Amino acid sequence: MGITERKEREKAEMKRLIMDAARRLFVEQGFEKTSIRNIADEIEYSPGTIYLYYKDKSELLFDLHQESFQKLIEQFQRVLNIRDPFERLTTMGRYYMQYGFENPELYELMFLMSSPIETIECREEIWEDGHVAFEMLRQIVRECIEAGYFKIDDVEGTSMMIWATVHGLVTIHLRKRTTMFREDERIPRLEHAYERFVELIKGKI
Repeated sequence: MGITERKEREKAEMKRLIMDAARRLFVEQGFEKTSIRNIADEIEYSPGTIYLYYKDKSELLFDLHQESFQKLIEQFQRVLNIRDPFERLTTMGRYYMQYGFENPELYELMFLMSSPIETIECREEIWEDGHVAFEMLRQIVRECIEAGYFKIDDVEGTSMMIWATVHGLVTIHLRKRTTMFREDERIPRLEHAYERFVELIKGKI
């Protein structure tokens, strides 16, 4: 490995270290209470090291937010080879729930953290990947309507209803509202609820 390649690898490793530490602290302490110095202390480097990569914590949040949505979009792309649009739609929902259950910190940062987004100057840009993910959902809903699965020609309302439902199932778990059930029952109950939702909407809306 040459000097240039080694430096690029070291730079990527440091950036990964910074992003992972920032993600943990943003989720644990909140965006407002987390400082660049906190992040530096977490990785045992000076704040100056972090400023070599990010001008401020808002830029760091933007990178984390963008990376998280890109991972979700990669999950969604796994359904594109499914021919039937309703099966594609319901499989996308299962992948969404799986993503939330398996990546609680990322999901928290994307959807549940208390209003850090307003602090970022590029508020429109930060949701670009979110719009891409939602457009994938809308397109499949549109195809379901065209195939006769849904009776109501309302792409926007139907898409929002489906997203709100799966988001709600993930959120009550991440917010520990399922602790009334045994630990081994919690996610299976939510998955079962999703399957009942699928049965409810098929040919009914």
